[in-house]
Amino acid sequence: MSLALLSANAGFAPVAPAVRGAPAASTVRMETVEDLKVLAKKCNPVIGYYNPLALGEEAKGSPYDTEAAIGFLRHAEIKHGRIAMFAFVGFIVQSNGIHFPWNIDLQTSYESLSQIAAPAAQWDALSTAAKLQIFTVIFALELWGEGGLDSHYMRGGKPGVYPSFDKLRKDFPHPIPFDLFDPFGLSKNASPEKKERGLIAELNNGRAAQLGIIAFMAEARVPGSVPPFSGLGIAPYGGECMAPFSATDNLPFVADMLKYQLPLSPWW
Repeated sequence: MSLALLSANAGFAPVAPAVRGAPAASTVRMETVEDLKVLAKKCNPVIGYYNPLALGEEAKGSPYDTEAAIGFLRHAEIKHGRIAMFAFVGFIVQSNGIHFPWNIDLQTSYESLSQIAAPAAQWDALSTAAKLQIFTVIFALELWGEGGLDSHYMRGGKPGVYPSFDKLRKDFPHPIPFDLFDPFGLSKNASPEKKERGLIAELNNGRAAQLGIIAFMAEARVPGSVPPFSGLGIAPYGGECMAPFSATDNLPFVADMLKYQLPLSPWW
């Protein structure tokens, strides 16, 4: 309003030299350890705040302060929880032979891949080009997730937020119809109470999914290692769950990495 009044009167009265005012107070508030304790109690009233390694509580000797470390850890947990939920559901879908009706490339159909029992073995059956394309898309999404934020989660931004593609839609040659974060706008106009309930549910479901997908992979790799899952008919898998490439991919350094074995004795 002040600027509008100054502009309206500029032609009728002399204007004094502009004086730079004090910067507006920042409304950014980073989360603290006390905030984590409150959140932990909401997520699980029985266990509450449990942090035996004191992660995020002390950041001395690092280039980041304690609140920045908390922002990093919160964002990492939310992201890993979301991916784990996708992985958990995907493992169940793939184990039951559910697939897309089209081909993944000119020679391979999703139906042929679905006939392989173990989900991890289905990944191994993909061509090297298909794997590299998937990782390229993930890399691009990671770059945008870090560089497209108005405020980084370690510098006052909200953990778990993925930037909108609005900035890219004008210049990007391929249409991007949806955002990754709230693609259908379901939570945009939700009440603060509903958003808080959704946050608690997402954290709890993400934590459960992380345990669930690891249990699935452990049972597939070593049948009987997860007794509650032993009777679910999880197909055994003889490969390396944590190795996205195999020797058949014929990529540099892959064969050497597959030969590495973790020493049984402590390295210190």
